[in-house]
Amino acid sequence: MRATVAAVAGALALSALVVPAAQAADAPSGKAAFSSAAADADSGSTTASNLDVTFSDMKVNSGKNIVVGTTNVVSFPVTYTVTHAADLDTSSDNFATGPLIYHGSSIDTADNIFISDDPATCTAVSSTVLNCKGVISIHPADGDLWNSDAGTWGAGALAVTSNGDEKEQGGLATTKVQRYSKLTVNAGPEPVSKGKTITSTGKLSRANWEDNAYHGYTNQPVKLQFRKAGTSTYTTVKTVYSDQYGNLKATATAQYDGYWRFSFAGTTTTPAVNATGDYVDVK
Repeated sequence: MRATVAAVAGALALSALVVPAAQAADAPSGKAAFSSAAADADSGSTTASNLDVTFSDMKVNSGKNIVVGTTNVVSFPVTYTVTHAADLDTSSDNFATGPLIYHGSSIDTADNIFISDDPATCTAVSSTVLNCKGVISIHPADGDLWNSDAGTWGAGALAVTSNGDEKEQGGLATTKVQRYSKLTVNAGPEPVSKGKTITSTGKLSRANWEDNAYHGYTNQPVKLQFRKAGTSTYTTVKTVYSDQYGNLKATATAQYDGYWRFSFAGTTTTPAVNATGDYVDVK
């Protein structure tokens, strides 16, 4: 359901530019063609094609991971190259292309797909080559993602002409879609006598895409780090693990004034995050 809605929504937006509104009544085939292309992408078809184009050189989100929380819409750029036949009319009245990302080892096995809401903007660099840039958006508050979607996604593109020729292609790149993470720390007592124990507590949590809330990330290694006042570098003191609620607790000996923080290195599904350092005055 999610994949179908995402594909068809993107398809209709793209087809609106393939067939201008004033022509829609007389030439509905453009919308039908792109809806068909989206349906093919959604169902995993990469072979049904009669459009002489290929896609290459794809880069998703400038090579950075896509980090999604619970409410904010996340939009990210996708750039790629389209190589086409010299006699193909690539004007906006006839041709539209857009990028997509999919969850699964291939489009053939994808269980979730996102297509750009609007056609990519393309610039001709020769009679047969277009450099294109599109934007894909994810709406976590609308149920676009399940927690199991976190991790590696494939990327591809599709194109359609107003007379119904189409092409979709996957396996052009990979990216990671991750659950936004949060990390807190509170160190004390404040102030503390030199040689006494400082206790740092905090919590590691991450977005839950199924109930739009943040829950503790359990049994994860997190570093307790210290930065001496007047310096700029944190040093790792020890590593502790989050408990069943994501809570953290670590002790250390007070020696110098400075900042204490927790640092999480991240996983495939969850990005790295550092807590904001908490200053402790040592007497």
